[in-house]
Amino acid sequence: MNQTLGQKLTRTKPVDVTPEHTQGNSGSGLNRSIGLFPLTMIGVGATIGTGIFFTMVEAVPKAGPSVILSFLIAAITAGLTALCYAELSFRIPASGSSYSFAYATVGEFLAFIMAACLLLEYGLAASATAIGWSDYLNNFLVNAFGWHIPSLLRSPMIVSGPAGIEFHPGHINLPPIMLVCLCCFLLLRGTKESATTNAIMVMIKLAILVFFVVIAFAGFDSHNFFPFFNTDNSKGFAGMKGVTAAAGTVFFSFIGLDTVATAGEEVRDPRRNVPIGILAALAIVTVFYMLVAVAALGAQPAAKFEGQEAGLAVILQNVTGKTWPALVLAAGAVISVFSVTLVTIYGQTRILFAISRDGLISKAFQTVNPRTAAPVSNTLIVCSVVGLVSGFVDATFLWDMVSMGTLTAFIVVSMAVPVMRRRENGNGVDGFRVPFGPYVVPGLSILACLYIMRDLSRTTFTIFTIWMTAAILTYFLYGMRNSHLNGAPRS
Repeated sequence: MNQTLGQKLTRTKPVDVTPEHTQGNSGSGLNRSIGLFPLTMIGVGATIGTGIFFTMVEAVPKAGPSVILSFLIAAITAGLTALCYAELSFRIPASGSSYSFAYATVGEFLAFIMAACLLLEYGLAASATAIGWSDYLNNFLVNAFGWHIPSLLRSPMIVSGPAGIEFHPGHINLPPIMLVCLCCFLLLRGTKESATTNAIMVMIKLAILVFFVVIAFAGFDSHNFFPFFNTDNSKGFAGMKGVTAAAGTVFFSFIGLDTVATAGEEVRDPRRNVPIGILAALAIVTVFYMLVAVAALGAQPAAKFEGQEAGLAVILQNVTGKTWPALVLAAGAVISVFSVTLVTIYGQTRILFAISRDGLISKAFQTVNPRTAAPVSNTLIVCSVVGLVSGFVDATFLWDMVSMGTLTAFIVVSMAVPVMRRRENGNGVDGFRVPFGPYVVPGLSILACLYIMRDLSRTTFTIFTIWMTAAILTYFLYGMRNSHLNGAPRS
């Protein structure tokens, strides 16, 4: 049937259109091979490690000791959105996460825009964490063998300097590229093997962070928390302004909630396990974030965080006066960040898979290997892009952009809840629903996201606008013409 432009932009994909692939290896579907525990570990693996191992160095100089409030604000916002994710994932247990939720509720155009946000979010998050992995790898090599990676091989070509963007020809950050290649190898072997490997690495990560907290509290000094708020306003970060700005920097570390939802089509009993996995991952992450942040700030004055490489390892070395605790933590970080990068790349490939299956981008992204059920071309393309960004670009450019993508995704997910309730008109399946009706929690979630978003940098908003413009052009030039809903009745 002929559709008007407005109908094309707002057409939705019925929930039951998503195929319920089971264990078949037909070459066109994904296997349901992930249980509740490895699913929860996927969420934990995508969050713990980024905000704690890396962004303390970026966030503490903005907020000072009050960065604890920044993590708390981010956690509350993520918690509100987690409730929305839990309800939507129960009703739409599909690959693609926020994209699938948007397509089933607010329409194709906004779903495609959401997909662009997710691709930006996941791609840059994987690159940023791979870059941070390089610092801990170097710290481990120095403490273990007295050898460090040459500067030319662990510094990017494009960096953020005092005068703006600087180019350093001949420089390459080789360790992140190697890490991305290892992740690519694992993902090509199949989802079940990747999820199991990730669960093992996450358990090691949690043990390492417990190790850090115990030793760091031995050097705890309450004076490090005074003054609690940043008093230096030279960069506009004094008081609560710094708290909000730091919350925007660390917020991307809650990307794990979205990663759990991206696995919806490969989870056993997704209507039960995905909501539980999301909420369980959030609870574990919040507890560990707060413990490590308090221990780190108690063991080291806030002024020492700025520009510090492998910060948590250095804190342990300063507290104990010995290198072995730093060696243990650096080794744990090397393993931990591996898991973060792995699941983040995994999330990006599954989003691309879902978009491709709907006809909005090339079919190459949905072709899977008959033996491993892994999307081979998809994985190779994603890993190539992530590897290039992590090898040649400074991480300073990436943190806030990831937060912007995450916050936008969370806003759309929150909007989708009341739309879904209205569509169901009381006839939806029984299961998890956000408390206090369809408007209170989603509304608070949207307001909290906007509150954090307002203090992101102007550069972040500029780059985000350019990216969104490119996404809109792509939709009108390719996606709208090739959508599988062309000629279909509007749901």
